[in-house]
Amino acid sequence: MADRGGVGEAAAVGASPASVPGLNPTLGWRKRLRAGLAGTGASLWFVAGLGLLYALRIPLRLCENLAAVTVFLNSLTPKFYVALTGTSSLISGLIFIFEWWYFHKHGTSFIEQVSVSHLQPLMGGTESSISEPGSPSRNRENETSRQNLSEQNVSGQARWLTPVIPAFWEAKAGGSRECKVWRNPLNLFRGAEYRRYTWVTGKEPLTYYDMNLSAQDHQTFFTCDTDFLRPSDTVMQKAWRERNPPARIKAAYQALELNNDCATAYVLLAEEEATTIVDAERLFKQALKAGETIYRQSQQCQHQSPQHEAQLRRDTNVLVYIKRRLAMCARKLGRIREAVKIMRDLMKEFPPLTMLNIHENLLESLLELQAYADVQAVLAKYDDISLPKSAAICYTAALLKTRTVSEKFSPETASRRGLSTAEINAVEAIHRAVEFNPHVPKYLLEMKSLILPPEHILKRGDSEAIAYAFFHLQHWKRIEGALNLLECTWEGTFRMIPYPLEKGHLFYPYPSCTETADRELLPTFHHVSVYPKKELPLFIHFTAGFCSSTAMIAILTHQFPEIMGIFAKAVLGLWCPQPWASSGFEENTQDLKSEDLGLSSG
Repeated sequence: MADRGGVGEAAAVGASPASVPGLNPTLGWRKRLRAGLAGTGASLWFVAGLGLLYALRIPLRLCENLAAVTVFLNSLTPKFYVALTGTSSLISGLIFIFEWWYFHKHGTSFIEQVSVSHLQPLMGGTESSISEPGSPSRNRENETSRQNLSEQNVSGQARWLTPVIPAFWEAKAGGSRECKVWRNPLNLFRGAEYRRYTWVTGKEPLTYYDMNLSAQDHQTFFTCDTDFLRPSDTVMQKAWRERNPPARIKAAYQALELNNDCATAYVLLAEEEATTIVDAERLFKQALKAGETIYRQSQQCQHQSPQHEAQLRRDTNVLVYIKRRLAMCARKLGRIREAVKIMRDLMKEFPPLTMLNIHENLLESLLELQAYADVQAVLAKYDDISLPKSAAICYTAALLKTRTVSEKFSPETASRRGLSTAEINAVEAIHRAVEFNPHVPKYLLEMKSLILPPEHILKRGDSEAIAYAFFHLQHWKRIEGALNLLECTWEGTFRMIPYPLEKGHLFYPYPSCTETADRELLPTFHHVSVYPKKELPLFIHFTAGFCSSTAMIAILTHQFPEIMGIFAKAVLGLWCPQPWASSGFEENTQDLKSEDLGLSSG
């Protein structure tokens, strides 16, 4: 209701006559008069201050104090000025070093950020940022509010079958619709894969932030307002909120004691207790049997009350989740055709659940079967301008076009005769994929080592690149020459987009939030890939080095003046020898010769 009220108020303001430019002719001269009065007031205050200072010159003894200050400054020794210069240079060097560190970490200047955030409001700079009722920015805000309201109304029509996942939010990247944190469609099993990695290496592949997002997903997927009607669901509701894995597993067994057909309890055990994929598949099959029974019961009671509709949504989510994980188990165990069939049936039975990205699981399985025609058919449906993109879609499309020319591609031959139409299409597809996610080629070309993918990925970020390359690297290696063509052409994308944070070519400008979000999603032992590479200008390095060296020389000169004087004379003598030095040397030589002649004659 608050959102609707805000939109209505914005629409009313935008429709008012006073908000339209040109309908209020007195607005301009009022602004000019206010600005003129403000400037006149500042001048009057300045003149009044000077007059007050002149009137109080005798009581304050300004002339005597000024003379005393002059005598004090004249009595200072050169060592004081050397120390003062060295101290100021040292402070300046430390400031520049801090600026370099802050710019390298955050991509912006600390001094600039402080001046914009704190000093500009004090100087009256925020008044210009407040949009007038009829300004274009205010009109754009009104238009955005109306679009958001219409999207909410449209999405509410199919809400009964669309699970809302808290992790599906747009990152703060200037409104970019392609910078989102999503649940990884190909996420691994905690017990059978992530925990085994921890046992072998002693490293934690999942961060607390990533697991916290997964806990939110599980609570949204597997709980509803009617859990109190079933004691087993009440226990599982507490289990999904539990942080300790052994406590969650214990709660799942308690739920099975209360109800042997508790599907979510089997899901939790399959995800976290099973140590092999075979054990996980066995538990998921038990969960499927229980989930189908509960789903049919919920379908029969869905129209009785809103609570029963919420229960049906929850049971639908549980059933879809179980079937999807069963398909992934079949894929990992080598039964790829069975996995493809489960995924296709799932997409036909629940078409509104495209937000779960089941088609990305299907693409990977079809690539493993080398069914490239079927892959192209899936891309024709999901590689649409109205649908959100992903690295899997963009790079799979590039792989299919690369496959047609990579076997006979040679950089030397292409430079002599030029690129053919098919090669141009392949190169453009690679540039499109690299523009969407520039981190992927480093993993495909094995320039960076892979780690286990996280449970959540950031669109266009390093986490998405790891998740894609972890499963699709083998498909690129299988096609002869594909990686060679990628290696020869992927860096050309950066020449097409010199300022990726400001303007993109085929997509939105690259969001600046990816590095921060990826550091929270990826483990600390992984070196996060950063794009674009933040490089400090040369003058910052030069100024920092110059100030630091000047401060060091000043300190040494203050502590050891004689030694530094000798050192300075020696350096000056090496770089620019003076004429008096050579003449003095000649005079000394003549004196020595005359003395030798006198001794010999004697």
